[in-house]
Amino acid sequence: MIRLSAIRSLGSPAMTAPLPRPLPGRLWLPALAGIAFLLTACTEPPSAPTEPSAEPEAAAAGERPPNIVLVFADDLGIGDIGVYGGEVISTPNIDALAAAGVRATEGYVSHPVCSPSRAGMLTGRYQARHGWEFNPAGRDVENGMSAAERTFADALKDLGYATGMVGKWHLGYQREHHPMSRGFDEYFGVLAGGSIFIDSRTPGVETIGPPLTERPERVAVSRGFETVEVEEYLTDAFTDEAVAFIDRHSDEPFFLYLSHTTPHTPLQATERYLEPYRHIEDPRTRVYAAMVGSLDESVARVVAKLREIGQYENTLIAFLSDNGCAGYIGHACSNAPHKGFKRYHHEGGIRTPFILSWPDGLPAGQVYGEPVISLDLLATFTGAAGNAATTEDSVDLLPYLRGEADGRPHEHLYWRSGPNMAIRDERWKLIRYRRTDFTTDDLDETGRLTPPEEGWPTDAPLGHVTMLYDLDADPGETVNLAAEHPDVVERLSARHAEWVATLPTDPAILPAVRSTLVEADGETVQLIF
Repeated sequence: MIRLSAIRSLGSPAMTAPLPRPLPGRLWLPALAGIAFLLTACTEPPSAPTEPSAEPEAAAAGERPPNIVLVFADDLGIGDIGVYGGEVISTPNIDALAAAGVRATEGYVSHPVCSPSRAGMLTGRYQARHGWEFNPAGRDVENGMSAAERTFADALKDLGYATGMVGKWHLGYQREHHPMSRGFDEYFGVLAGGSIFIDSRTPGVETIGPPLTERPERVAVSRGFETVEVEEYLTDAFTDEAVAFIDRHSDEPFFLYLSHTTPHTPLQATERYLEPYRHIEDPRTRVYAAMVGSLDESVARVVAKLREIGQYENTLIAFLSDNGCAGYIGHACSNAPHKGFKRYHHEGGIRTPFILSWPDGLPAGQVYGEPVISLDLLATFTGAAGNAATTEDSVDLLPYLRGEADGRPHEHLYWRSGPNMAIRDERWKLIRYRRTDFTTDDLDETGRLTPPEEGWPTDAPLGHVTMLYDLDADPGETVNLAAEHPDVVERLSARHAEWVATLPTDPAILPAVRSTLVEADGETVQLIF
């Protein structure tokens, strides 16, 4: 059953209850008054998406295919966005993007930390299918996502698009793993998992933590294959480059992947973005809010440039985050109303903002309530381009968002990170975390466990803590119903095992070396990522 509703007023409180279920196939799309736009059977398949088999429909008809822009945030909490119920940070331009398009309330990513999440999204395949299951933790200098995998940039380039990437890569430094070897014609950004945003000594800058004055070589900014110096606030520099890319390719179909490092640590903001949040006394919350404000302005500038070149209506803009916000920044952010943070398989780690706006191709003001996932972007983008490239995991969402397809895009969504797992269907969510005899005394100064030399094992000799949640009635995952519904636990466990059986049995390209302890359902468990 398709779950759709009209968009809520931008000033309305957070939506904490499940959406009402309209009749099958019915679209509830009343006009929006007063909102101005301020700016499955799983078998082991070939590693690549299916090749486009014919000339794109739009091009064959003599029309210009839509441009595609993906704005990807880093460690952004769903509860920090106004249209998702956030009340601390002002995000009028992201909110307006949602008002002009489709806002998914159950939008997911395929992993609760940065690099594996990106590997799944770019390939349209669960990252465990191709060995990039864990964060590289610096090892991506010499390693990277499998070169046998094709990305959405490869697919769109084959369809005649100019392809450009700006921002965070985090999937390998070496030439064979570099963005310009993975389908992108142009690249400007940080190959690492993050970098400093600006010299802390710059007047008006606030930095949480020790002063940051120089950008180490490992987190340098690159243009193509060459290192460049950037003194400007990094979010602004990325936006400058994104706008310039749009300008350069205004006369041809283009795909822009704008992969911001904000609001990932280090927490740094300039006076311009801090000014609206001077009233926030807690420095972490204030700086984080300012960083999200810089992200919102980036969206505004991209939309303004698209309008300027006359391509706004003909551009599909997607807005997501790689995972939920991080609890280790002192609770300066919000994944409300969901439990957990980055690293968790609870909703706070994997449910993120998920907005698709395309005036010429999607209805405005729609709220979509069925589960969708970042893996779907590959099929959706290429579907918009006129010839959907599909994988065993990526679904073209456009027919569902337009009300042209019955049912749901996915019967189940799956997660795995070593011994920890999750699966959800339309209603139920099952999570299993590794029991441990480690204690908080074993955590180092960064709050993590020191890994064994060979990396963390993927088994659970002490067993798992099992949690079952009814997401319709309890989206905050507050009541564990595993004991009351053993039949549901058994069914979802069996389905997840069937999915795991389709994955390669080879070890991951890099074993897990990152891990920490959290409490889940009254027990200490080990998160491995």
